[in-house]
Amino acid sequence: MGHDVVLATRDPDTTRARQEWVGVELPLVRLAEAAEGAEVVVNATSGAGSLAALQAVGSEPLAGKVVLDLSNPLDHSHGFPPSLFVVNTDSLAEQLQLAFPEARIVKAFNTMSVSVMVDPSLAGGESTVFVAGNDSDARATVAALAADLGWRDVLDLGDLTAARAMEMYLPLWLRLFRTVGTLMLNIKVVRAPEG
Repeated sequence: MGHDVVLATRDPDTTRARQEWVGVELPLVRLAEAAEGAEVVVNATSGAGSLAALQAVGSEPLAGKVVLDLSNPLDHSHGFPPSLFVVNTDSLAEQLQLAFPEARIVKAFNTMSVSVMVDPSLAGGESTVFVAGNDSDARATVAALAADLGWRDVLDLGDLTAARAMEMYLPLWLRLFRTVGTLMLNIKVVRAPEG
């Protein structure tokens, strides 16, 4: 889409040695270097590791940056389906915002598979992606990135407390996946015509 992308990991050498890295031509750096020169930092870690990963990046490098959080607070300790380790009156996104108050956290893309995220047509037609965050300009930045990926229905849910509902959607998404048998699914918010 014309964006420069740099991937970050705890140990670039170990990551480069993995079979799934063969043929990948993107720069790979340590987490501590992830935000250098970045306009947007994407937190694509497991929810249980999100805080530690962002701590490895550091508060100062994240200050003022849009941090697109697509993680989910999944607790796999009791098998499948996982439960949520934060729910109802809080969200993982809010916890990250509290830990990094100068970052501009935006929750988005956590309600779908990675394949659908980057190609919304894989979900079988136009569907909806949600964005939530305390900074309206940061939400607009993420909405613009979504449009670059082909999303035409970007629904701005407002402040970061909306991340609670977005994260609580995951148990339903997992049930839908088990029922329909594919990760290539999403939902569409249908609105009644005005008037």
